[in-house]
Amino acid sequence: MHIHLISFDVPFPPNYGGVIDIYYKLKKLKENNVSVTLHCFEYGRGEQNELNELCKEVFYYKRKSGLLYQFSFLPYIVITRSNNQLLKNVLKDSSPIFFEGIHCCYLLNHKALQQRKKIVRMHNVESDYYLGLARSEKNLFKKIFFKLEAFKLKWFEQKLQYANLVFAISLNDKNYFLSFHNNVQILPPFHPFNYVISTPGKSTFCLYHGNLAVSENNEAALYLTEKIFNDLEATLIIAGNAPSSELKNAVKKYKNIQLLPDVGTEDIWKLVSNAHINVLPTFQNTGVKLKLLVALYTGRFCLVNNPMVENTGLERNCEIANSSEKMKQKIIELLSQHFSEMDIKQRSQNLENNYSSDMAISQVINALQ
Repeated sequence: MHIHLISFDVPFPPNYGGVIDIYYKLKKLKENNVSVTLHCFEYGRGEQNELNELCKEVFYYKRKSGLLYQFSFLPYIVITRSNNQLLKNVLKDSSPIFFEGIHCCYLLNHKALQQRKKIVRMHNVESDYYLGLARSEKNLFKKIFFKLEAFKLKWFEQKLQYANLVFAISLNDKNYFLSFHNNVQILPPFHPFNYVISTPGKSTFCLYHGNLAVSENNEAALYLTEKIFNDLEATLIIAGNAPSSELKNAVKKYKNIQLLPDVGTEDIWKLVSNAHINVLPTFQNTGVKLKLLVALYTGRFCLVNNPMVENTGLERNCEIANSSEKMKQKIIELLSQHFSEMDIKQRSQNLENNYSSDMAISQVINALQ
């Protein structure tokens, strides 16, 4: 079997949520003898030789940028990924096309592709995601951009009707996309873990990790700094790239909080594994956060709020607190507890039944046939 897979970014190195899903999907496709022609939009990550080992052929397209594209009726994340050469390349044969994210769906309703099997993998509800970014963004220009983008994405989501199948990442997302398409399936995110490798025992620190350049993550890190660990004795490490000046200044006020900027992926995963509690609140109920899966497969206790886990099936493996006071209480309680072999066993059963990449690739291959 041969397919075209269109990726919104270069999926190597696999060091943030969306590209982790794509990279490990490519690995599973290779393991299952599916030949892939990969098309990816490049805007800073460069061409990556490692992808040649997984794919029959790899094409790179320079993603467009500039103020001009913000005046388009199409969403900025879509119009900047329009490319005539991409159309020519997918027309070289009649293989199914797998679109990664609404970002890549400029060609979804193109007349030349009417007879092709087209599957769209939605990584979250992008219109909701951008609305959430607008709410948490403090820069006025960015706030306006995010609101406009959310509006355009809401309109563009109707184009999903031209796909044969939509893969949603969670139950909440599936229910949303059913308003545009009657063939929507839940496909869990792909990841590198075959089983839970958490270490039983205790540690002395809590961890928050994420891309701190994203306003949603910056907001969560500030919340933990100023509302949770501000009067706790517990140690918090915040790890992630490009922290804001606001976060840097906030952390300086507290001796028990440490900021580790621009930490590599391997070092972050070591921190996740060594932490006693991975504290991962979010203020956006969108998709499934890959950083939570990393924490569940490799870390000890996971403390979250409802928006992080609602209708994902992961709530049964997390401690949940929805107010600052309850979160503080949970942190104090958990720091006194050992993470046990029984905790690992219970976590393993749920993750292997619902988040196995082997099960997920069977679902993808069945859909492509």
